[in-house]
Amino acid sequence: MNNARLFQYAVIWSPTEAQEEEGQKAKLIVELTTVLSTDEKSLGLKAARAIPKEYDDQLDQVEIVVRAF
Repeated sequence: MNNARLFQYAVIWSPTEAQEEEGQKAKLIVELTTVLSTDEKSLGLKAARAIPKEYDDQLDQVEIVVRAF
């Protein structure tokens, strides 16, 4: 039996160099979220599903950060 563990995740969007020149800055697109998950892999899937649709074409600029307890 796999016991659920406590994790937190957030998703950060970072601009390209061209976007930085336009004045855009990195931003948090999914707030810090606390969840129970059996492992980081399944948590990564949950976090990926939380990414807003408007960033679907910019996934190479998105970073999912995870913290386990």
